[in-house]
Amino acid sequence: MDKNIDYAALGKRIKEKRISEKLTQEQLGEMCELSSAHIGHIERGTRILSVEVLFRIAQVLNVSVDYLLFDSVENDNVFNSIAPLLKDNDKNKINRFLNIVRVLAENINEL
Repeated sequence: MDKNIDYAALGKRIKEKRISEKLTQEQLGEMCELSSAHIGHIERGTRILSVEVLFRIAQVLNVSVDYLLFDSVENDNVFNSIAPLLKDNDKNKINRFLNIVRVLAENINEL
């Protein structure tokens, strides 16, 4: 399995979420303890970010790391088609949906 992270797509997703949250690069940088230049590099895909930085950005933007990475991994699968359907739903409803999917996945052999 040879999957790569598309850092430009990841940066675009971070930028879109930052803008939807009405944050500037400077504000996001301050909240994540990063410079605005560093945020700019991340958003352009010219800087590879650490797991810790990705986690901090996800926390500030109030999204999961999965949400940021979903379309950033070069992979054509069914999950990429589900993510947009969940995008604007309540966090509790999404968690309920994911729990149902987990139960189904755990019991797939019995279906």
